[in-house]
Amino acid sequence: MDRVVFLDRDGTLNEEVHYLHRTSDLKLLPGVPEALRMLKEAGYRLVVVTNQAGVARGYYGEEDVKSLHIYMNHILECRGASIDAFYYCPHHPEHGIGPYKEAAQRFEVDKPHSFMIGDKLLDVEAGNNYGLTTILVGTGYGSGIRSQEEKEGIPPVYDFYAEDLVKAAQWIIEK
Repeated sequence: MDRVVFLDRDGTLNEEVHYLHRTSDLKLLPGVPEALRMLKEAGYRLVVVTNQAGVARGYYGEEDVKSLHIYMNHILECRGASIDAFYYCPHHPEHGIGPYKEAAQRFEVDKPHSFMIGDKLLDVEAGNNYGLTTILVGTGYGSGIRSQEEKEGIPPVYDFYAEDLVKAAQWIIEK
């Protein structure tokens, strides 16, 4: 079994862009290649898991998602990093068209030694439901979530908060 770090895409690896599907709109967040390289060197497989409901809504096609992921990996490889696999859910629970109304997910992983990193509580919940250690990053929507929790005294539902992916990678490696 492999130790895996599952990574949300938008707001975690790249700047949040509404329905990102064009390569020209892709901008990696600072430190992302370095963080990914650190995790790979520590022996983790890196897997992107991302919701792409824009496919179900008809805003863009699955080929657009695949092309963006190939392009993203090319940029990362040029910077000494790479993603082992990209998985995306092109479905939407209410606004799906055609076959995009339901989804199935599969991946065998060493759960006690694997992680989920994301910038939204939805990402953290997915990781918790799958039995992973979860990290909320302060990029994307994460800092707003953290601020609200602190302001309202809400206990976090994730295992660790990191300002960015580099700090998340450091925490994982130290663990």
